[in-house]
Amino acid sequence: MIPRPALPGLLLLAALLGALAAAGCSAAPAVTPPVRPGSSGAPRDVNIIARDYVFSPPTVDLVPGETVVFHVINGGLEPHEAIIGDQRVQDAWEIAEANVPPVRPGVTPSVSVSPDVAGLRVYVRSGERLDVTWTVPADPITVGALIVGCHVPGHYAKGMCVAVRVAKPGA
Repeated sequence: MIPRPALPGLLLLAALLGALAAAGCSAAPAVTPPVRPGSSGAPRDVNIIARDYVFSPPTVDLVPGETVVFHVINGGLEPHEAIIGDQRVQDAWEIAEANVPPVRPGVTPSVSVSPDVAGLRVYVRSGERLDVTWTVPADPITVGALIVGCHVPGHYAKGMCVAVRVAKPGA
């Protein structure tokens, strides 16, 4: 006679393993924990890593009025940029860069938009890191409307953007 596995024991084990896996996959909190805001004398470091068609972290937490140093790191093979601004800024850059002829690798394309929709633009080549100090707008509504987007042709359309989340100052 061939032994049969103990079916109730296997079902219990499967349920237990499923519960453990689900506990490890909990979603990130909808509200960011308090952040120690940066100042002009001691700006807070914020890393933005660009890979091919994705940014890390999936959201950028900023405290209204703080000063930060963005460390924009290109971990991808293609050039990328981090343009920080609201949807009007993102739309302006998307239109401007859609009309730029392709450039050779390593060359920064010559593109500009009107100063009222310029936002902050940081262009990084593959393997490059650029640091930019920036003071976040003081109005929480303005901060909550900010987006980080890459407008190298085709990148934004592939979803290369992340939202900015308003963070509460903490100690």
